[in-house]
Amino acid sequence: MALGTFTVFPVRVDRVDRPAAGWAMVWAPVLGTLLGGLTGTVAVLGAAVGLSAPLAAVLAVGLAALLTRGLHLDGLADLADGLGSGRPAEGALEVMRRSDIGPFGVVTLVVALAAQVLSLGQLVTVSAGAALAGAAAAGAAGRLAVTLACTPRVPSARPEGLGAFVAGTVRWPGASAAAVLTAVVCLAGWVHAPGFALACVLAAVAGLLAAGGVLRRAVRRLGGVTGDVLGALVETAATVVLVVAAAASAWV
Repeated sequence: MALGTFTVFPVRVDRVDRPAAGWAMVWAPVLGTLLGGLTGTVAVLGAAVGLSAPLAAVLAVGLAALLTRGLHLDGLADLADGLGSGRPAEGALEVMRRSDIGPFGVVTLVVALAAQVLSLGQLVTVSAGAALAGAAAAGAAGRLAVTLACTPRVPSARPEGLGAFVAGTVRWPGASAAAVLTAVVCLAGWVHAPGFALACVLAAVAGLLAAGGVLRRAVRRLGGVTGDVLGALVETAATVVLVVAAAASAWV
């Protein structure tokens, strides 16, 4: 279920219920680590065969979007349009249901993708290890934001949809295990430099805090989470992790 929800790969799911959904959300950082590692690998290999670092990063980020069907980016754009509309909860949710994209969504996507590409490109120029560790940390932290958003006391904004299905399904032991995994992934930054491992941990914390701010705003405005909100949390946390890691790479 986690593979089918967070990636483009088709899977056969024999059990679809809320307990299974909770475990799928716990496994999300594992898939995020793999996708992030693949993204970093593509960027590193692109630079190794002669592409400029920004071009290699563009291809890597594009592949990441392809492997997730662009759902997280779509959620980010939809949430930006919904919150930017200034409408009450029902009106904002209606804006988010539409298949089109408005000006808030466009600007948000441009800024987020540009930040991801330029940050990953900068990491590639620093070292292959920095790019791989930074991308893996971003992937893990981005999905950990979803895991934490599915813990108790975070309601669903609608009675139906992905948000309603997964809201409150993750228990704290599972969330804690996912957080430990993410921390371990961040420590892989040691392959570049010991200080960079710590920088990746701090970057993950910064990403989760940023995602927490988005979650708080969404709950206050919309009444809870939706599938779009969860996608926005992924992109918010991942983008901040890459930006902070890229900034730290100049100092460690």
